[in-house]
Amino acid sequence: MGDPRESELAASLALMRERVTAACTQAGRDPGDVHLIVVTKTWPVEDVRRLADLGVRDMGENRDQDARAKAGQTADLDLTWHFIGQVQTNKANSVTRYADVVHSVDRLELVAALERGAGRAGRTVTCLIQVDLEEGPEGSSGRGGALPSQVADLARAIEESPHLRLGGVMGVAPLDRADQRSASMAAFARLAQLHEGLLAQYPDATIMSAGMSGDLEEAVAAGATHLRVGSAILGERPPLG
Repeated sequence: MGDPRESELAASLALMRERVTAACTQAGRDPGDVHLIVVTKTWPVEDVRRLADLGVRDMGENRDQDARAKAGQTADLDLTWHFIGQVQTNKANSVTRYADVVHSVDRLELVAALERGAGRAGRTVTCLIQVDLEEGPEGSSGRGGALPSQVADLARAIEESPHLRLGGVMGVAPLDRADQRSASMAAFARLAQLHEGLLAQYPDATIMSAGMSGDLEEAVAAGATHLRVGSAILGERPPLG
């Protein structure tokens, strides 16, 4: 008998890929330019292996304890681990031992901590600058992120760090708006504008990480290169232990 869970994941993954392809077609983009990161937070390591068997290579996690364990238990697989949660500076040393890409770099002290950790681990870690996409100069989305005015200093600090690589930007659309679709479109448009400015100075910072299960179409339309999708593929999350 086959594995029912793998069959479930295969079906969900096929639907998601169709959805991404449709979004790219609508936006006049090549689906090959949009990468899917499957966010496995709260799901067991067995699901990571099932996803790998189905061709997924980019895995996302937001808690160091879970990510560290899963990365260690799947070291035999050719996976790219994306850390998408907020990083406490005292966890940077741990995160840099397994994360290939950190999506949530939002302050200078974190850049310094990640550089120290990556240096100790003898690794090069790609960093994305998380931008607070709340409209207004002060920002107040509660989702984390640097103010747009702080992006230039963060980019410079990352670029000057020997063990870090500036990969681009990341953003989360503000939630719970009366017209969520319009709010997401506006937020991702702001992120795309910031990304364009960053690329003008750092041409290799090509990643724009935006869009999740509920708003990936808006993210693709704005130019997202990486989508972070969890529940639409894995299902509703089990309770945390």
